[in-house]
Amino acid sequence: MTGPLRLFSRRDFGRLALAAGAVAALPRLGFAALAHDTKLHGLSPFGDLKYPADYQQFDYASPDAPEGGRFTFTVPNWVLNQAPDTFDTFNTFILQGNAPPRIEMLYEGLMTGTLDEPDAIYGQLAESVSVSPDNNTFRFELRPQARFSTGAPVLASDVAFSYRTMKSEGHPALAIQLAEVIEVTADGERGVTIRFSGRQTLPTALQALSIPIVPESFFQDRPFTQGGFTEIPGSGAYRIGRYIAGRFIEYEKRADHWAKDMPFQRGLDHFQTIRVEFYRDRQSALEAFKKGDTTYREEFTTKAWATEYQFPAVTDGRVQMRQFEEEKWPRFQCWALNQRRAQFQDARVRRAINLCFDFEWTNANLLYGLREHSQSPFENSDFVAVGAPPPEELALLEPLRADLPPEVFGEVWRQPISDGSGRDRKLLREAADLLQAAGWTRKGSQLVDAKGTVFRLEHLINDPEQARIYGKMIENMKLLGIDASLRLVDAAQYQDRQNRFDFDMMLCAFSLNGTPTRESLGLFFGSAARDRNGSYNYPGTASTALDALIAKVGEAQDRESLAIAMRALDRTLRWRLDWLPNIGSTGHKVAWWDMFGFRDPKPDYGFPVERLWWYDEAKAKAAGRA
Repeated sequence: MTGPLRLFSRRDFGRLALAAGAVAALPRLGFAALAHDTKLHGLSPFGDLKYPADYQQFDYASPDAPEGGRFTFTVPNWVLNQAPDTFDTFNTFILQGNAPPRIEMLYEGLMTGTLDEPDAIYGQLAESVSVSPDNNTFRFELRPQARFSTGAPVLASDVAFSYRTMKSEGHPALAIQLAEVIEVTADGERGVTIRFSGRQTLPTALQALSIPIVPESFFQDRPFTQGGFTEIPGSGAYRIGRYIAGRFIEYEKRADHWAKDMPFQRGLDHFQTIRVEFYRDRQSALEAFKKGDTTYREEFTTKAWATEYQFPAVTDGRVQMRQFEEEKWPRFQCWALNQRRAQFQDARVRRAINLCFDFEWTNANLLYGLREHSQSPFENSDFVAVGAPPPEELALLEPLRADLPPEVFGEVWRQPISDGSGRDRKLLREAADLLQAAGWTRKGSQLVDAKGTVFRLEHLINDPEQARIYGKMIENMKLLGIDASLRLVDAAQYQDRQNRFDFDMMLCAFSLNGTPTRESLGLFFGSAARDRNGSYNYPGTASTALDALIAKVGEAQDRESLAIAMRALDRTLRWRLDWLPNIGSTGHKVAWWDMFGFRDPKPDYGFPVERLWWYDEAKAKAAGRA
């Protein structure tokens, strides 16, 4: 299994799913309660900021840790157009191409998030922010010392250019976050004003405040959408060092980083060199780790974790193994059945296909009992619905009754429990009945519709491990008469077909922000994203009821209201089965060569090891890695 695309969890790059509301030091007060010229150092939804205006560092930072050394790994997560197994461009801000993960470390935004709060943001390039009484206008003062890697100052004109251009030409995930931004103006060299349409909720407005800033001058003679291997300058702690396209890239820490002593940066980013390695398949990457070519690895394959970590460096202690806790944000691993194709539009068909997966057999025989059967798109959060809907959820659901599956008003949908045989006759019989009710009948060994069209399903995969895990499911589909198959393609083809929605079924893994917004949820579940190439609405969901529930999430004024709306959305998604919940993990399964130091416990809302850990020379010598 490959790692998740954590589009909405990288805390230092365009907090794309940020939702925020009230301000620091004034609990439960909206912005309208403040004088419009109040200068704030941070913004936080539904309560106080953890850190005061004079904070010196984040609590999880390690300012006394040594600087230097090298960290070499294959990435466990990535954002935007990035890919974990190859790269062909340095432009991560557009849909086209495959950018190398962690190139986001080159860039900074007006504000940045923390790893120990679910959704607070603090000034980064911005020294302060003030908000108009109607919450439609945000005025920023840039820090005078902020500099790009070229030495040029970060100016208000650069901010205005970045916002305008990323809205009009940027990756869909960026453009959607900026949809309600109507004007960004430069007020002299250091003043920036961002105006919103008035259609936005407060969370919608605040989600846009961490968009990466790039220098306008760089794009004077080149189009923003141009790819290639010219580094787009940023103001962040790293810049690009050595690389070979598709094989490795090194990021070198900048000695001249303008913010190295700023409180939001102090005690982070200790490594001099961060090297990302690219491998075409999982086994090659694991063998490279065993040899010490990479020095950190998060393992997503249960078979490997259970059977392939008995090599000498593990047994003699030079390589350490540990399971770290998951972050406290919603996550899911689900199948998308492409409803742009007629055979998947009926929810009964989607339920039938889900019944073909015998989790109990798979977990016992192939996953070493190390996995859980996922129930929800919002696992690991307070947003998972339980039981029948309580009155506060019914208040949101009742007006939508005509557009909801009737089951939504009863007990929440839960995964079937099989007999563990791998071919549960009762569940397969139920699946056959559902397919028949949806208009599919057997004709010989095949399942056909009223026009005689054969039911075909191709499960698109980019990792041979998926064929091992889901081969039994394909066999069960064939027993029902579905012409089912697995199709393994390379990374470039997989990305292209995913972007164009050219698939029947595919497996996806995501993490969302701790406070989901209308826009982030819309990317996955909203009708407007259905036909937008590059969005994450892979199933092709289009539902007025889901759109209405997503809007209710955006209107939440406190965390309790947010949770109620999210649970109502959750129980609706689970009965619709636009996304079929798949397999869940119980934590980060991590192995590393014993040459690093780190603080315990890890932060609750992020695990960017390359930013938090540091090189320990004494340990490295003991492990033979110095």
